[in-house]
Amino acid sequence: MGTSADRSAGKGGDWTPLKHATATYVRGLGNRGSTDRAGRVLGRHVPLLGGTRGAVSSARAGTAGISRLGGLLAGLGTGPAGEAFTSLGLSHLVGQDRFTVLDELVTFIAGTGDDLDSVAARDAACDVLDEVFGDADSWEELNEVSVSREQLGTVLERFLSLYVYNRVPVVAERLSRMTDPTAMRQADQEMRQIIADLVAIHLPSDPFALDWSGPEGRAIAERAVTSTYELLTALDGEDQT
Repeated sequence: MGTSADRSAGKGGDWTPLKHATATYVRGLGNRGSTDRAGRVLGRHVPLLGGTRGAVSSARAGTAGISRLGGLLAGLGTGPAGEAFTSLGLSHLVGQDRFTVLDELVTFIAGTGDDLDSVAARDAACDVLDEVFGDADSWEELNEVSVSREQLGTVLERFLSLYVYNRVPVVAERLSRMTDPTAMRQADQEMRQIIADLVAIHLPSDPFALDWSGPEGRAIAERAVTSTYELLTALDGEDQT
């Protein structure tokens, strides 16, 4: 369930409608309207992050992570990993093993994990980097990993959807009370899929040539995060801006 379990449930205020929506969702899991109820839970978590504007402005690790991950993927799409790392100031990773490389890439993308936002981004980065590098283990194998334009977009969208899910409070704690592991997995997958369906990152015609650390790269990241939280807010049917 990602890092959402690390967020302690509060009391009163915006927590009350979220807790009610979560309890209703859990009771009706698998019944008609389950997806709509799951969407309501996701929509009602946004006010806890300060509404749409607050959720976006506080998503610092996620927004920066999209830009940094984009730069890494662009490098992997145009040359060997060693060249990509060097261009990002990570030349010390050249020749290292998988554990060292991925561990430092996670920190490069998502920070050191000194707050919940960074932890959410780190967990997302860890998942997508495992997918990008696949079974590559030795440096020789890592250095040969490459990505296509389509993969670049897919990986960025998956990172954002995982990051957003990891910021959702309460849900993990509530689902952990369920005694049916199959139902728990179903709920987990349903929530993740709803977010994934909302995420869209619009890329330029040649994302490999983009300066992901510059204004255009940051703008792409900011638009994607903003769009996602606007759509999540709309799932509750009320304006929470």
